[in-house]
Amino acid sequence: MDSAAADNGVGPLVEEATKKAAVAWLAVPGGSRALPAWCAWFGGALYVVTGPGEQEVPGLTAADSAVVTIRGDHGGRIVSWPATASRLPPDGDEWDTIAPQLAARRLNASGTAEQVVVRWAAECVITRLTPTGDAADAGRSMPDGSLAAPPPPSSATSATRLPFRLHRIGRPPA
Repeated sequence: MDSAAADNGVGPLVEEATKKAAVAWLAVPGGSRALPAWCAWFGGALYVVTGPGEQEVPGLTAADSAVVTIRGDHGGRIVSWPATASRLPPDGDEWDTIAPQLAARRLNASGTAEQVVVRWAAECVITRLTPTGDAADAGRSMPDGSLAAPPPPSSATSATRLPFRLHRIGRPPA
């Protein structure tokens, strides 16, 4: 466990699970449900980028707290932990350290890492989620039942396939 995480009182399960995670589920107070977001763990905190051209997590940029849920290799939830949320100012020292590391991990970014950092400084927000203690749910304290939520309403539809025909059917002779 790194010293920053140890200073925050973060348990080893929270740190190890979150270090390995590329995606976290974020629940923001007042939000309708937890949403997935790509993330990276550096120095005892989880960092998430939101804004135009990046992921949207409604309410995160204004929130002071969130609940972070991490899944394991088996696809199920391993741990959920409470976090304090704070924004990194683009002109700060922490931005200069964290933003290039995040840009290097950003998959399918348009442009170089330096260009991505410049775009983030102009248009996006980097939010630091710092654990506020041990896991809220882990191990035996995890719920036994499904926590699946119904899909949100959408106007999207699925395309219907035409029926398969092996041979052309012609018109009957007149």
